[in-house]
Amino acid sequence: MARPLRIEYDGALYHVTSRGNAGAAIFVDDKDRRRFLETLTGVVDRYRFIIHAYCLMGNHYHLMVETPQGNLSAGMRQLNGVYTQRFNLRHGNRGHLMQGRYKAFLVEKEGYLLELSRYIVTNPVRAGMVSSPQQWPWSSYRATAGIQKEGEFLHTGWILDAFSSSRVRARRLYRAFVQEGIKEESPLRGARGGFIVGGEQFIVQVRGLLEEVSDKEVVRNQRYAARPSLEQIFAGTGRDAGISEAVHKWGYKLKEIGGFLGLHYSRVSKIASIKAKNKT
Repeated sequence: MARPLRIEYDGALYHVTSRGNAGAAIFVDDKDRRRFLETLTGVVDRYRFIIHAYCLMGNHYHLMVETPQGNLSAGMRQLNGVYTQRFNLRHGNRGHLMQGRYKAFLVEKEGYLLELSRYIVTNPVRAGMVSSPQQWPWSSYRATAGIQKEGEFLHTGWILDAFSSSRVRARRLYRAFVQEGIKEESPLRGARGGFIVGGEQFIVQVRGLLEEVSDKEVVRNQRYAARPSLEQIFAGTGRDAGISEAVHKWGYKLKEIGGFLGLHYSRVSKIASIKAKNKT
């Protein structure tokens, strides 16, 4: 079975979510939520995660995680593993609590962290659980807005600094910013390859990392998420060389290339094969 792609580097930012197995609850009550936050605090301390925003729902959670040490997988394995053990021990359960591996969107910090942090804390409102973000005590909203004390694992500095150097003014502007975005669509909808959220320059930066991925078990659309368009490929090279690059380096399908060039896919296949033989 294809596994999700993980791109890790120092300073990477992610929107992480994990759901209960078969949609089951991962938080039965507030005691479970407190235990999750205790576990998260330990992970932050051990793996030096920076948590910019979070929200604990019923059958899933959201985290905005920055990894100064490029160690998302190790930290998330610890978080979900330890919490599952604690949950199962308390409720007398066995086996998996979470549904497969967590989902991680690689995010461009500038321009996207604010929007995604807003999306995270407005989840309970969109789900009809409360009428305003401040009514839900299990998210980072109240601490960031200055309604309650900031938890030791939460870092609100970057978000508030984006609004003002004055904490009073920054929190006022943050509250207005969140209120204005309650009905906004998820910024994750336009994720490239289903897991990259950012502008074109960010995509180019990530492309260099994706070129190093050769694991065939990785989901195809993720492995080639940041690849250049066919227009970009053929603008910088000849037809035959462009076909070879599109097929062998970027994983484009023969019919895709044929449709772009006005060639039958069998002709594209022949050209790609000849170019590959000439390289050996």
